[in-house]
Amino acid sequence: MKEILHELKLEFLRLGKKTAAYITLDRVFKVMTYVLTATVAIVATMAILLPQINPVPAGDSKLSQLISLIDQRYVDDVDLSKLEDAGAEAIIGALGDRWSFYISAEDMAAYNEQKTNSYVGIGVTITQNADKSGLDVLEITAGGGAEAAGVLPGDVIIAVGGQSIAGMELNAISELIRGEVDTEVSLTLKRGEEELTVSAKRQQIKSPVAIGTLLEGNIGLVQIKNFNANCASETKAAIESLLEQGAQKLIFDVRFNGGGYAKEMVNILDYLLPAGDLFRTVDYAGNETVEKSGASCLDVPMAVLVNGSSYSAAEFFAAALSEYDAATVVGEQTSGKGYFQVTYELMDGSSVALSIGKYYTPSGKSLEGVGITPDVVVPVDEKTASAIYAGTLDPMEDPQILRAIQALREE
Repeated sequence: MKEILHELKLEFLRLGKKTAAYITLDRVFKVMTYVLTATVAIVATMAILLPQINPVPAGDSKLSQLISLIDQRYVDDVDLSKLEDAGAEAIIGALGDRWSFYISAEDMAAYNEQKTNSYVGIGVTITQNADKSGLDVLEITAGGGAEAAGVLPGDVIIAVGGQSIAGMELNAISELIRGEVDTEVSLTLKRGEEELTVSAKRQQIKSPVAIGTLLEGNIGLVQIKNFNANCASETKAAIESLLEQGAQKLIFDVRFNGGGYAKEMVNILDYLLPAGDLFRTVDYAGNETVEKSGASCLDVPMAVLVNGSSYSAAEFFAAALSEYDAATVVGEQTSGKGYFQVTYELMDGSSVALSIGKYYTPSGKSLEGVGITPDVVVPVDEKTASAIYAGTLDPMEDPQILRAIQALREE
């Protein structure tokens, strides 16, 4: 365009003022026609280069519009349920709250089993090894099919039902192991350099929540695995059994305890502690609830073991015992979980565990992002921690238990 106008200007200059008056209209029309033609061409080119903004299907929200658009216009087949799962997980993740989480419909059964401390399986605690070549067996549940089949902690499961599990995702492997009650599944194990195949029966497994062990010196050890269903009744039964056996002091072990129901924790604290505040909650609407203890209590010296995998109710259990000067806290810094969640079921059977309030210790302290610093800090290496988790370390060789015993003897 600029070049055309420049040409017209040069034409006037060339002819001079006198001759300019004699420029024919035909010449001007030709030049202007050229200008207009070029202008239309440029506008048309720009229209082609500009992005085409098209309306999308109507929806109640941006997300519903997006799903509808993909469903109606996407060039390939797509599983909308996968998109919804991914979207829901991303939305919860975008909250920036490490405690809220999304549970897909297919994972709800396992989630509910965990909360009830009961499931159909062979009774093994497993983790996938780093190269995904197999599953490391960490712990065996007493009375389960794996124990009866001779599976041992330290074994590596490399095939299920004759199918290699190398490279498979953990959820897919779990589905192979799971099945109906009283059916069997074959497991190929690697034990050192030896490879063997065993058959394990699937059973209704009731995971023990509290386990009591009488240690030397009339000290009772109570391991509390979580604060889910049956925790309070089993913990009190374990304590009473140890007292009957002659225990005069108690150690509570809530290491690797992921928490659970606040009511289970409060029930145990009410049994252990004298009258007073036990636990505070404040929900999203500002409603405060204070749980209190009755007058009766258990008057024996106590210690409680914690570590970086002590979460939520496990932390507040230790905090309450500490604030009442009822127990010495031994071990490692805890995780620092101070929010509580309620699980809401969605229309497709999936659920969201959403943080809706905050927890506080008896004195009103929040542990969120802080956790508990033990009275006696006793770090352990990764190998020792794995053995503690698997339950393969003798209590009298456990450095944290030994230090708790020492603390009790020093009182």
